[in-house]
Amino acid sequence: MRLAGRFGGAALSLVMVAVLGFFLFRVVPGDPVVSMTRGRPTTAAMQAELRAQFGLDRPLPEQFWNYFTSLLQGDLGTSFTFRRPVADVILERLGPTLLLVGTATLIAVGLGLWLGVRAAWRRDSGFDRVTTGVSLTLWAVPTFWLGMLLMMVTGDLFPSRGMRDTDTAPDFVSQALDVGHHLVLPSVTLVAVVCAEYMLVMRSSLLEEMHAPYLTTARAKGLRDDVVRRRHAVPNAVLPAITLVFLRFGLVVAGAITTETVFSWPGLGLLFYDALTGPDYLLLQGLLVVTAGAVVVMNLLADLLHGVLDPRVKVV
Repeated sequence: MRLAGRFGGAALSLVMVAVLGFFLFRVVPGDPVVSMTRGRPTTAAMQAELRAQFGLDRPLPEQFWNYFTSLLQGDLGTSFTFRRPVADVILERLGPTLLLVGTATLIAVGLGLWLGVRAAWRRDSGFDRVTTGVSLTLWAVPTFWLGMLLMMVTGDLFPSRGMRDTDTAPDFVSQALDVGHHLVLPSVTLVAVVCAEYMLVMRSSLLEEMHAPYLTTARAKGLRDDVVRRRHAVPNAVLPAITLVFLRFGLVVAGAITTETVFSWPGLGLLFYDALTGPDYLLLQGLLVVTAGAVVVMNLLADLLHGVLDPRVKVV
């Protein structure tokens, strides 16, 4: 019953996002038709024809009804800017975002959990003070500012614009190395911010476990300190961190907007920024549904996974 309720809540959240997104983007300053015809000789009649073509001349309730009924059928509409289906435009940009976010998440999870375990187990040591201080600083730093700082410091070592060079050899190895070279700065920017949060959560969770009676019992049995930490403390302390990984993954996808914009990475974040300059209503609404869907799905998976890892939590 609880599982069905969670699925129902997730579906309701997506519906609310779609509804609010439609009306929210209608108050964004700018006229899509004016943006599409900027720099081109057009008459008022031609602009009126474009508004009729995209349905912008209809009353707002009718526009909403047409959008919502199409959305229920899986149709996100046609982009004003690209003159292509919104779903196709999003799918085209999804790969670079998944590459960036996936790479950054894997590195941040491994590094953040390792640092959190070491810092907690050596509480009040120099290592703990340094890692905690650096993590708190990185967590508080705006992502775009950190990205710009990295560009200024290492701009001569790594590319700071785009995903690949146009003059790269067409073979797979050369293309892969070129993409990896361009991936360094944006991924390091995301890793620095996300890793800090994972480190702090893991450290806090393990500190709570360190005084648990079962650890005292394990030490009383003569187990080495390393074994107590690896086999007893960490497996119980890692549950909140693993849950956070799933909760944050969807938000990292949404949060990649600033990173992709700073580094001109051709993913969903840069696409969202470009759509705002229109404004391209249907593209903005489609991107909002996709990013919100990622957050909702990951939240649901986090709930389910928590129940699997911790039998005390019931999900059914």
